[in-house]
Amino acid sequence: MRLSLAERASYGFGDFGYSLAYNMAGAFLLYYYTTVVGLPAAAVGTIFLVARLLDAVIDPLVGIAVDKTRSRWGRTRPYFLFTAAPYVAVFIATFNVPHWSEGAQLVYAFLTFKALGIIMSLGSIPYTALMPMMTDNPADRLRLGGWRSIGTSVGVILGTAATMPLVGALGGGSEAAGFSRTCLLFGALSLFALAMLFRNCRERIADAAPASAFRVLPAVGQMLHNRAWAVCFGFCLLYFVRFGAMLGLTIFYAKDVVQKPWLIPVMLPMVSGGLLLAAFIAPPILARTGIRKGCIGAVVLALALLGMMSALDHAADLRIGSLAVPPLLLPYFAFSIVTSVTITGIFSMAASTADYHQALYGVRREGLLSSGISTSTKVGMAVGSALGAFVLAWAGYAPDAVSEAARADIRGAYFLVAGILLAAQAAVVWFWPMDGAWRDQLRAKVA
Repeated sequence: MRLSLAERASYGFGDFGYSLAYNMAGAFLLYYYTTVVGLPAAAVGTIFLVARLLDAVIDPLVGIAVDKTRSRWGRTRPYFLFTAAPYVAVFIATFNVPHWSEGAQLVYAFLTFKALGIIMSLGSIPYTALMPMMTDNPADRLRLGGWRSIGTSVGVILGTAATMPLVGALGGGSEAAGFSRTCLLFGALSLFALAMLFRNCRERIADAAPASAFRVLPAVGQMLHNRAWAVCFGFCLLYFVRFGAMLGLTIFYAKDVVQKPWLIPVMLPMVSGGLLLAAFIAPPILARTGIRKGCIGAVVLALALLGMMSALDHAADLRIGSLAVPPLLLPYFAFSIVTSVTITGIFSMAASTADYHQALYGVRREGLLSSGISTSTKVGMAVGSALGAFVLAWAGYAPDAVSEAARADIRGAYFLVAGILLAAQAAVVWFWPMDGAWRDQLRAKVA
């Protein structure tokens, strides 16, 4: 059965609902905590890292709960229904740090950030598990991955490009008030999107194993021996470490390294613009090349574009009529498109791990498998965000007096970290086992 346009679009709405808050936090929490609230950068980096590392424990528990859930709404849809409102409420609280002592503010920041991650897990893990339950058609999964990328990109566009203009427009001269009111607006949009996800998406493929047959330790052991899952986990982890580090540091790279603060609302939306374009071009490309070759090709091209960015970031502006365009924007936007091709690949890979698991063990375990991928996403973003904060602390960054040495350190880390992580991604996805006649190859290997 082919999925209707309304169902595919509603699946994309789901990622928009979750990613709008998540990406606003990823892009601006470091700025909000250090500049608006005035918390020390090293402490903020520690909060990001510790809170997300705890997800390594929480996410599998949510995945196990999904695999055990049986309800009149299905196995995943109850989570969308009952977590949407708490997710929005905690998101708003995260950007409303009270005027307490620094120690109390740090505790508040940790608790709200951690709570946001827990509720995110309760929604995003069932959301990832939903795709392999909706269809087993590879082409439809790539289309769903494309719609999910569209939802992600629109969420990132609003969460990055629109945030600071809205903060200025709604804050009345106060950035703190602006962030608070922007969160109220984004929260309302998220609630609507998650309602569409719950209303229109359906589960069609069921795990034949009853909930009572689930045993935690054997299931975890099987997951760790699922090669498709392991490759997807590693590839996704590395992607989001790089993405989180670059997302957080781009503000400082534009403002302090290139010394053009006006580039911030240009460069951040280009990330999501690249993701939006990639959502349309990635499915046919990956369907033709296969996941492994397509993703490796994208990473190699991204490395070349990263080198071009480094070579051009201090070049003279190009004159287009009266408009001055920094040359680095051209390879930067192309870099955003090319790296985003791999996101559609990750979404399809994550859904396919359940098929590989069923071929190996006779059960699907979508919840547990999805929890591992969710963990890689959030831990990757946390490590990347923390890495950005630690780079600022290591460089001796002072917002009101940025030294040339600090600028050089931030620039070097911006490109070096991205290059190393991209190369590691290519090495990991080389081992993806599900292109071509993978079922025949797996049967021959098992036999």
